[in-house]
Amino acid sequence: MTADDRLDHFGPQLVVIPCGSRKLGSPARSADMYVGSYHRACRKAADALRPGLLLILSARHGLLDLDDVIEPYDTPHGAAGAVTGQVLLEQATVRGIVRLDPVVALGGARHVGLVRSVWPHVRTPLAGARGMGEQMARLAALREGRGLPPA
Repeated sequence: MTADDRLDHFGPQLVVIPCGSRKLGSPARSADMYVGSYHRACRKAADALRPGLLLILSARHGLLDLDDVIEPYDTPHGAAGAVTGQVLLEQATVRGIVRLDPVVALGGARHVGLVRSVWPHVRTPLAGARGMGEQMARLAALREGRGLPPA
């Protein structure tokens, strides 16, 4: 997917958003656990896409439903003990969601790489962004229903 592709003409069956390093200090629903601005921007953009299913990709737990209650943790993607593509594939298989299409991943390269290990056809509207500012602008455009800003 390129920056010129628009997401407003289809309803994704699945959107996967990243977790975040800023978390609450006590157990909480995954929908509430991640308090950083990037995660929140991804969440708002995902909600605006009205997916059939919205999941959070946790570096420690893998695929989380919004109502899953988890403990705070300090495991970044790529670190020892972090979730792998194989674990995600197993989780998606157990959930029966491997064949969903279209799938959208909102997040950075590590996040997208993990999602792509399960859904090789994933749409990635933030790909090619030249930094955090451009990613946030694209997320705002999605949230506001404007599609993606011109490249």
